[in-house]
Amino acid sequence: MSAPSHSEPAAPPRPARWWYHRLALLLSLATLILLGAGALVVGTGSSLAVPDWPLAYGQVFPPMVGGILFEHGHRLIASSVGLLTLILAAWLRFAEPRRWVRYLAVGALALVILQGLLGGITVLLLLPKAISIGHALAAQAFFALTVLLAQGTSPGWERLAAQAQAPAGARNLAAASLAAVVCAVALGAVVRHYNAGLAIPDFPLAYGALIPPLSAFPILIHFLHRVAALAAALLVIWTAWRFRGLPGPLARPAWFLLGCLLLQWALGAAVIWSARELIVTTLHLVNGALLLGAAGLLVLRAWAGRAAARTGAAAAPSTAA
Repeated sequence: MSAPSHSEPAAPPRPARWWYHRLALLLSLATLILLGAGALVVGTGSSLAVPDWPLAYGQVFPPMVGGILFEHGHRLIASSVGLLTLILAAWLRFAEPRRWVRYLAVGALALVILQGLLGGITVLLLLPKAISIGHALAAQAFFALTVLLAQGTSPGWERLAAQAQAPAGARNLAAASLAAVVCAVALGAVVRHYNAGLAIPDFPLAYGALIPPLSAFPILIHFLHRVAALAAALLVIWTAWRFRGLPGPLARPAWFLLGCLLLQWALGAAVIWSARELIVTTLHLVNGALLLGAAGLLVLRAWAGRAAARTGAAAAPSTAA
């Protein structure tokens, strides 16, 4: 895995960096709210409450009643997130000398544009499953990017990266945990958009057995989601244990990742036991995004520490000379 290079130009002065770091934090928070709003749209069956796009019943602000409140409210929040992303990307383009941070910002801008287009196509084509699932996955990926941007623009990033020294095995384990979380989140999106959340109505067993009959697609995809979640859980627990004795910049996000995992499992069980109660299901989706963001953050810190160590080792001979 590649890591941010610390041989790039120095970061901008701290006061300027504080301001766009705060904007990046605001973008992450707004994106998390947007994910919750999107979950409420699907959970309330309001995805086609506004049947046209980009306008809403031919208006910018239709009457905000019933399902229109959820669907058009979601669009308004998404527009705000898009505007914040555009401002941040433009600001970083001219104020941020580090290429990897600028590339993250460009990637976030491209992804939010794609996300808007996928949302519009979803409405115009009456919720095709492939597009709806792509829309959901792009939203999760975009949130993870905003987390990385918030970290990369932090005024203390270079000092933190220099302290985040992790052995190769720990770095690879963190990357494996991220991959497992990505798989679980992706399968969760498929479950949600195939309305398979209760295809297996009991938990922790599945129709009273460890492996249910897998002849029906909704049962199969639901079971695969559970298997992926179990694999992610084992890897995250292993990762947290492996990182427990490492420096604070690595141990703290590892424990936070573990906390998100435990909460996610509790919410997943509650989704089944409550028969997909709306708020519980929404929190399950939002916390899944936090889990993904935490896993990405841990990987960024671990591999940035490796880059910082290489830079320091390369500089040592010249310093000695």
